[in-house]
Amino acid sequence: MHRRSFIKNTGLTTAGITILNFPIFGKNAPSNKVVVAAMGVNSRGAYHIKAFSGLPNVEVGYICDVEDKAIANGFAAVKQGARKPTLVKDIRELVTKNDFDALLIAAPDHWHAPAALMGVANGKHVYVEKPCGHNPYESEMLINAKNKYNKIIQVGSQRRSFPTLIAAVKEVRDGIIGNPYLGKAWYTNNRKSIGVGNKIPVPATLDFELWQGPAPRQDYQSNLVHYNWHWFWKWGTGEACNNGNHEIDCCRWFMGVDYPTKVTSSGGRYAFKDDWQTPDTQIASFEFGDGKAITWEGRSCNSFPVEGSGRGFTIYGDKGTLVNNGGGEYKIYDTANKLVKSIKSEVEIDPNNTVTATGDLELYHFSNFVESIRGNAQVTAPIEEGHKSVLLCHLANIAQRTGTTLQCDSTNGHIQNNKAASRLWQRDYAKGWEMKL
Repeated sequence: MHRRSFIKNTGLTTAGITILNFPIFGKNAPSNKVVVAAMGVNSRGAYHIKAFSGLPNVEVGYICDVEDKAIANGFAAVKQGARKPTLVKDIRELVTKNDFDALLIAAPDHWHAPAALMGVANGKHVYVEKPCGHNPYESEMLINAKNKYNKIIQVGSQRRSFPTLIAAVKEVRDGIIGNPYLGKAWYTNNRKSIGVGNKIPVPATLDFELWQGPAPRQDYQSNLVHYNWHWFWKWGTGEACNNGNHEIDCCRWFMGVDYPTKVTSSGGRYAFKDDWQTPDTQIASFEFGDGKAITWEGRSCNSFPVEGSGRGFTIYGDKGTLVNNGGGEYKIYDTANKLVKSIKSEVEIDPNNTVTATGDLELYHFSNFVESIRGNAQVTAPIEEGHKSVLLCHLANIAQRTGTTLQCDSTNGHIQNNKAASRLWQRDYAKGWEMKL
């Protein structure tokens, strides 16, 4: 599905559901212009700009980044837009502007929650990519911020807006596979070694002070920017939060579970010996008190597929099985493993595309956010649900880092009776950058 076709057909049904087929509230007209500002525009953020500027009556008013190449990518993505955005490098200055409605965040992980908090505190709605916090404490704080400032926070769990998957969830809830008691999620890739970086002068094209922002200060090194920060605990959150978050979220959504009672993780940096700190191989499991469980298999450096796909999830029930390949397609099998239903998607996925693995299917999610701002929809991935899902990923990482089995409070996911693990519930901040409501 191309963007032009999507916009033309937003009033048509896909699997009986449209992007505007959500409970309606408010009296604002759908034609009202929505102006957005984009923070972090090198790759994923450049896609944000291009996609949002293509939606009806949406303009990109500002670009926020701290590196010259990224800034150029951002401007290139909106060159066909209705207006040329204004560049503001410092997010603290940007959020004080009064002439835009929503902040889009696709900066490095350590920036997601602090920037989102700045946004809502200054009267902006927020679209924040996963993970919605660098740690559990931060996404909990964003829930409180959303309630305090009465602003929308939509998390980048795009699959929750795919019409086919919305329909599939209803089918599962209606009993098509019986009691869904086990979810299996996976992600595979063939990432290469990042090597051993050297401490070098900060490139003239980068404002490294602003790039670090809330993170405790560290010398610049040669293998950090643009993408490799994902694999350092100070800035990134590993593959579990980077990609596992999506399919783990789907498992939780389809199975109707919230907080775990027990979390385990095994794995490590197996493929290479280099500066990469997070696991490249990880098997995590999450048990829930109502007799259900979810597992996630992450292989960052071996791309052999599962169920024929590099990413996806399977929901096992006592009357059948549902299999998803990471996009909008799904298949349902009976207890004899006979295929009883197969739903195709209008977009073929690219599991390892770092910009958009599910292509223009994501326009459903972006449009849902915009229509929610206009008062015509409810967000499909609110911060409350985003927190529950990313919490599973964080708990997997905490179990991995401490080498312990986590026992958790089933009402909020908090770690019980484990001081070493509980210390990783939040992080340290650079002086003056602490998150405060």
